[in-house]
Amino acid sequence: MLKDGITLYFVRHGETDWNAVRRYQGQTDTPLNDRGRAQAARNGRELGRILGLDVAKFDFVASPLTRTADTMRIMRREMGLDPEAFAREDRLKEINFGHWEGQIWDDLPNTDPEEFAARKASPYRWRPRNGESYEDLGKRVESWIAGLTRDTVAVSHGGVSRVVRGHILGLDWDEIHTLDVPQDRFLRLRRGEQAWL
Repeated sequence: MLKDGITLYFVRHGETDWNAVRRYQGQTDTPLNDRGRAQAARNGRELGRILGLDVAKFDFVASPLTRTADTMRIMRREMGLDPEAFAREDRLKEINFGHWEGQIWDDLPNTDPEEFAARKASPYRWRPRNGESYEDLGKRVESWIAGLTRDTVAVSHGGVSRVVRGHILGLDWDEIHTLDVPQDRFLRLRRGEQAWL
């Protein structure tokens, strides 16, 4: 559970070419595209405006994948901060989609109909071959949230965003599964509350 009094600004990485065509990335290390870099710059400017002089009170942490680390670097540069002065956290990596990584979502009903049906029947517990379920992801993300001791800016992924909000806001899986994960806005989260900025 997120401790009382702690604020978490959660940013999804900017767009990649794989996002643009709805190709499963998971833990495949893909770079930002031009639109993604612009989204990261926008988020950095807006976050810098909001935090102002309070920026020194925040920890900065990102998933170590290229698209998240580069998003954080761009944001920090826009905020006038050292682009490299942030922590990397493996627990913030995207869910591992196993044998689905590199596949396009719209193709899966035809290319992998049995697994597609299995995921649809149990999206929280379904686990791809050599991958993770959302239940697995939830366990590692919840342990990270429980360890936060200061206000934090985090850059991570769409699946992680859903699980973080589900945990902090006390949502059930039917709600978590349908949460929006835009790349051109970010969330301010406190225990039991959220705001898009």
